[in-house]
Parts: sequence; C-alpha cells; structure tokens
Amino acid sequence: MSDINKNSFWKTLKSYAIITFGVLLYALAWSVFIMPMEMVSGGVAGIAAIIQYATNGAIAMSWSYIAINAVLIILAIKILGKGFGFKTIYAILLMTALLKVIPPLIPAEFIKSMALDNGKMLCAIIGGALNGFGIALTIQQGGSSGGTDIVAMIINKYRPISIGRGIVMADVFIILSALFLPADNMAERVATIVYGFVIMGVFSFSLDLFLSGNKQAVQMLIFSKKYEEIADHIAKNIRRGVSVISAEGWYSKQEGKVLIVVARKTEMNAILASIKRIDPTAFTSVSTTMGVFGTGFEHIKNK
Repeated sequence: MSDINKNSFWKTLKSYAIITFGVLLYALAWSVFIMPMEMVSGGVAGIAAIIQYATNGAIAMSWSYIAINAVLIILAIKILGKGFGFKTIYAILLMTALLKVIPPLIPAEFIKSMALDNGKMLCAIIGGALNGFGIALTIQQGGSSGGTDIVAMIINKYRPISIGRGIVMADVFIILSALFLPADNMAERVATIVYGFVIMGVFSFSLDLFLSGNKQAVQMLIFSKKYEEIADHIAKNIRRGVSVISAEGWYSKQEGKVLIVVARKTEMNAILASIKRIDPTAFTSVSTTMGVFGTGFEHIKNK
C-alpha cells in the first residue's frame, strides 16, 4: 500500500471514529437526559420521541427514527439527486443502533442521580449541549444526522425559503406537536413545549460554538488620518495583514485612506484598543464574515 493510500485510509478511519463519538454523545443525550424526563426536541429524534410517548413505549424511538429517516433519504435521492454520502447513512444507522442498545445498559441509579434528581431545566441544558456537540462533530467530518435538514432542502427547492429557516420551521412544528401528547393538564403540555425550545436553543448555540468558535472572523474598515501608524501597529504587533485603499468623503470632498483588516474575532478587542489609543476619533466599522480562507485562516477543503 502506497503512502498516499495509507494516509487516505487513516484519514477516513479517523473521520468515522469522530463521527462515531459524535453520534454516541447524541444518543447519550437522549438516553440519559431527555427521554427519562419525557421531553421533546426538534429533528427526527424529536418526532420519534413523541411517537414513543404517545404509544406508551409500544413503538420504540429507535424504530421510528430509522423508519422516518429511511423515507426522507429515499425522497431526498429522488427529488434532490444522489447528493447524500455514506457518512450520513452511517450516522443514521449508528444512532438507531445506539438508541436500542444504550438505554438498557445504563443503570437506573445513574439516570436518577444524573437526570431525575436534577430537574428538567438542567437536563434540557445538558441534553441540548450534548446534542449540539455531537451533531457538530458529525457535520465537521462531512456527515449529517439526516432529518429536518433533508425536509428543509426539499422545501427550499420548491419555495423561496432558506434551508436554515426551513430547519427552524420544521423543528418548531415538531416541538409544538407535543401539545397533543397525553398529559394531566394543559400546564404540563405547555411546560413540555417550553423545555423543548430550551433544548433547541442550547443545541443551536452549542452547534454554532463548536463549528465556529475561535474560527469566527471579522472584517474591519478603519477611517483615520493616522492610518499609517495604525496599520504599522496592527501588522507588527497583532500580526495581521492590512490593505490600504483610497477613498473620498462625499460630504467633505476630501480624499483619505481606509484600512481593511480581516482578523479572528478573538483579536478584535486588541485591534479596537490599539485604534482608540492611536486615534480616539477614528471611525471603525466591524462586520462578521461568513468564512475566510487563506494564509492565517482556514484552508479550502477538497471534498
């Protein structure tokens, strides 16, 4: 086996190992913190959980999860084309197996001390965070949990609704459907929905935090008469590239220079402090970028 093939093999093996760990976190979140509290969340897992609650466990979450995802994948291939890789199918099959295997293996005392004794709010926060980190690991390796993102892509093909908005709409609808679950009173049903939105919020925050985190970048436009001194300080002390462009104030009709700086979000405060120290009257515009690729930032990956 050549060195190239060996590197490719180990890279693929590492990728699937990370996906496995991510799916394990996702399954643990449901098995330890969400299901024992009879809470719901978005995605196909949320639908499967609602079905299990509504049938008093007659239809296990694992079976609903694989059945719904199977239908969605078939529809996606038929409507969107063969754009779904084996990693997504692997993640779905693994999640199905873990939802079946993990719950019986976890001692009741452990679930009681970790979840039941701590209340629904804490379980919603921990469960949502584990969900987010688990799915983030899977997405980072080119996989997917299937589910509502497939629905969102299908909707996006026929309606002018973004995929992100489609996912949110689908998840909100799933959580609201918990209103029809058996409950002693309406207050209990409303509480289930509220906790569902807590899980969804923590999940979204954790997912974004893990996938972006310190990789988030900002683009800064700096208008100052002391642009040379500011540019030298940023380049020498913060070690970020600076571009200088000529500009003209429309009102004043005066020509000036504008500095363009792209930096990590974590470096923003240091740059702003430097600008304030050098020229307190400088005008600075800061905007978050969708992605920065090149030296000092991310590399474009070939899928």
